[in-house]
Amino acid sequence: MANTYTAIATTTVGSGGASSVDFTSIPATYTDLAVQLSLRTTGSTQNCSVAFNGSTANFSQRQIGSDGSSAYTADRTDNLNAVLANGTGYTATTWASNEIYIPNYAGSTNKSFSTESVAENNGAAGDTVMRAHLWSNTAAITSITVSAGNGSGTFAQYSTATLYGIKNS
Repeated sequence: MANTYTAIATTTVGSGGASSVDFTSIPATYTDLAVQLSLRTTGSTQNCSVAFNGSTANFSQRQIGSDGSSAYTADRTDNLNAVLANGTGYTATTWASNEIYIPNYAGSTNKSFSTESVAENNGAAGDTVMRAHLWSNTAAITSITVSAGNGSGTFAQYSTATLYGIKNS
């Protein structure tokens, strides 16, 4: 069965920067959601958080990654470090690439989702991280917020995010 991606909304950060990118009033007419993000922050922090329906509670994750010199794994019990953004210590004029994939977002079960992130650091190192997340909440997801620097930073101008609805055809 082929999947059909439909762009629901796109946000591009303007010259003043933004502390978050937000998608609201997400319709329940799709099977899955995907958010593709190209992110850079104006500060040194590169880890960004995610919230669903305004909630930052009941999140957990397992991650595996590499920083270019060593591999690592980690477990978290919060909504932080969901995706990456290139910070000021990273190559100028480059943005980290990310995808958030949320299957069965409108269903009545807890929401599992995955994130993939890649960031390049001045040609000397690169970060690649894959995460498996769980939001222990049975509500349909109607809004998604991605915050810069775990809520304390700003996304740089030209950072972009596109929300896609996915249907099986």
